[in-house]
Amino acid sequence: MPGENLSRDEARERAALLSVDGYDVSLDLRSAVGEQDGDGPRTFRSVTTIRFRCAEPGASSFADLVAPGVTAVSLNGKDLDPSEVFDGARILLEDLAAENELVVDAQCAYSRTGEGLHRFVDPEDGEVYLYTQYEPADSRRVFANFEQPDLKAPFRFEVRAPEGWTVWSNGAGRLTDGVWRFAETRPISTYITCVVAGPYHYVTDTYERTFEDGTRLEIPLGAMCRKGLAPYFDADDVFLVTKQGLDFFHDHFDYPYPFGKYDQAFVPEYNLGAMENPGLVTFREEYIFRGKVTQASYEARANVILHEMAHMWFGDLVTMVWWDDLWLKESFADFMGTFANVGATRFRDAWITFANRRKAWAYRADQLPSTHPITADIRDLQDAKLNFDGITYAKGASVLKQLVAYVGQDAFLEGARRYFKRHAYGNTRLADLLSVLEETSGRDMAAWSRSWLETAGVNSLTPQVLLNPEGLVEELAVVQEAPESHPELRPHRVAVGLYRRTAAGTLERYARAETDVEGARTVVAELAGAAAPELVLVNDDDLTYCKTRFDQTSLETLKAHLGDLTDPLARALCWSALWNLTRDALLPARDFTGLVLRFAGRESDIGVLQMLHAWAQSALVHYAAPAWRETGGRLLAEGALRELRAAGPGSEHQLAWARFFAAVASGGEDLALLRALLDGTEKIDGLEVDQELRWAFLEPLAAHGAADEAVLAAELARDDTASGKRHQVRCLAARPSEAVKAQAWAQVVESDALSNALTEATIEGFAQSSQRELIAPYAERYFAAIERVWAERSIQIGIHVVRGLFPSLQDSPETLAATDAWLAAHEDAAPALRRLVLEARDDLARALRGQACDAEAAEH
Repeated sequence: MPGENLSRDEARERAALLSVDGYDVSLDLRSAVGEQDGDGPRTFRSVTTIRFRCAEPGASSFADLVAPGVTAVSLNGKDLDPSEVFDGARILLEDLAAENELVVDAQCAYSRTGEGLHRFVDPEDGEVYLYTQYEPADSRRVFANFEQPDLKAPFRFEVRAPEGWTVWSNGAGRLTDGVWRFAETRPISTYITCVVAGPYHYVTDTYERTFEDGTRLEIPLGAMCRKGLAPYFDADDVFLVTKQGLDFFHDHFDYPYPFGKYDQAFVPEYNLGAMENPGLVTFREEYIFRGKVTQASYEARANVILHEMAHMWFGDLVTMVWWDDLWLKESFADFMGTFANVGATRFRDAWITFANRRKAWAYRADQLPSTHPITADIRDLQDAKLNFDGITYAKGASVLKQLVAYVGQDAFLEGARRYFKRHAYGNTRLADLLSVLEETSGRDMAAWSRSWLETAGVNSLTPQVLLNPEGLVEELAVVQEAPESHPELRPHRVAVGLYRRTAAGTLERYARAETDVEGARTVVAELAGAAAPELVLVNDDDLTYCKTRFDQTSLETLKAHLGDLTDPLARALCWSALWNLTRDALLPARDFTGLVLRFAGRESDIGVLQMLHAWAQSALVHYAAPAWRETGGRLLAEGALRELRAAGPGSEHQLAWARFFAAVASGGEDLALLRALLDGTEKIDGLEVDQELRWAFLEPLAAHGAADEAVLAAELARDDTASGKRHQVRCLAARPSEAVKAQAWAQVVESDALSNALTEATIEGFAQSSQRELIAPYAERYFAAIERVWAERSIQIGIHVVRGLFPSLQDSPETLAATDAWLAAHEDAAPALRRLVLEARDDLARALRGQACDAEAAEH
């Protein structure tokens, strides 16, 4: 039988044959503490009983289980020999009856990679914490099951845990006779079952709502984190956003929250942002802030809380049949997260963040060779794992935002309401959603779907302005273009805004028209006769998903007056468009960094400012001509320090500029200032150098040889926590030494001893842009190692290694050729591995084009 992968065809065949009536899962987690028995992986006992029916009695199928060992298997009362039916990933089931009962007694392994049942030992107090993470297919590492989303069933869990621990699962639980027993769930998919166990700090609250018909809903709320994070845990704000979200979704979805309680667990060494397990949502614990952060961080956390909450309906109540339609849940949740943030919380400007940050992820993903339609072709589980990407999330959400503009918000939400009621506790495909939207909007959704969901690529929209002799607009047209690789021209509902400077010097919109862009050229008749614009913004208000381009007049206006744009969303859209021009080698990197230096200090939106900092650093590292990098780095550091000193004392802008200054600091004076801020001999009024900021200052010092192992050890002693350990590991790997790089490489590539979080921290420290020559020898070693790493390590660790260690800093035609040679010699490598390498190759080729554009600018 095949290994751990599962194909779509196998899943279809099994779904046609089997239907599942219920699971009873018993886990004994007492082995999580104390000394480990033997030399193999630390294990726990897992006993699963599955009741299921077979449409063709006498047929054969299989159950899924990834475990070091199976003690016993029985099917319909008959004992089976585990050595004959279990191959390490599947349990063969032959001669099935019409009604069946399978019992599997297994020894399953605790995880250190964040996949399955993850075990974490807190270095601060030695306490052990457990949590599960399954999507797309890792529940089979914890209990035997049928691991595919369309074989839903009710689950009953019981858990034995170390004394003094608390255990949580999807349903409400209680401890009786030393066993935690949990209420049976509604029918759900295997990948959203969940167990969290340990001495977590736990806070409770209650959500109450009375509906118009007089019925009352009460939802017990809980929030938890490690004890070491309890002093920083602002559970009140988590509960505030949670209640606001529950109000919002009840108002708009007209379907009461269906899963009883609502716990939210902030857990360590988490690979994702969060996971929508019904009744027990898990989050990465970095959303508990140990130091001062900007409002952008609180907004991001609120967005994730609301994103996961939207999944209770989109994804948990109604689930896609197979991962092809992953977007049915992720695109909706991504859209709803921002929609609810704006509509229900204090973060009223969240659409600005969406336009500036979320869409940037989508635009990048949609221009990679691996881009795919939103409705994707997912052949197997490895494909599924890589499709949790900027297309499925951010482009999908962008397209849904465009759909709301196309059909209207009321029709869109009424379609959602019908979708939930029609398909509750079931599984759906694209056609199921389109049918309800056609009902509610009266629009032909098939044509819209073909253009937006079933084709890949991003269009560019460029204004063409013709003026008459009186200086008025004779004709304004929008030109739509598509790349050769994905030539689809799409219907776009857009707003076109005309801007000019006022007597006060501000750049203001004075005319706006909404129109449907169709085909290669669309005339916006409504704007004929308007006064001549200094700036034309063709996707004003961000209604559609496209790359915005400018005519020459508009571009020159932005270069001189971008900071004078008063509307923050328009400003964010212009910054985003300029960044796309830079990535497309149409604007030199030095020009983009110059705009940041000139205008970012006037940016009021903190999230936009932090995005500009990230883009400016990326422009310098990847798109600037090598000969200009040193000059560009010095200019950015000087500008960052100037803005840091000018920012309001104690303001979030001051904090953002402090972090950016640390990120670009390289000269002796810059590093000396960072050291002085750390030791307190220098102060900047209002800037509190808390523990998180200390680590941010230490990394550049370590990378430039100004903080050695003893300094980092002393800092860890000061911050001897899980967070401190991750920071220290990253800083240790950042040091500019051949021995350091060799050790970091060996720890990540030649060994699996590090946990997922420390593997990621080591990789982040290894690749420093100031150390291109030092790490150059690892380019060849990378290509020699990645196929073995992919085969031997878990897919999550494989992704970290293949993406994180690709020699992108060896940005030369030679590295491009080496990448092409590997691809040519490994045509039969795992498709998911080839995809990662192809994406990295595309980023490298794009960087080289950007560098050529920047070098050419230097010659003029």
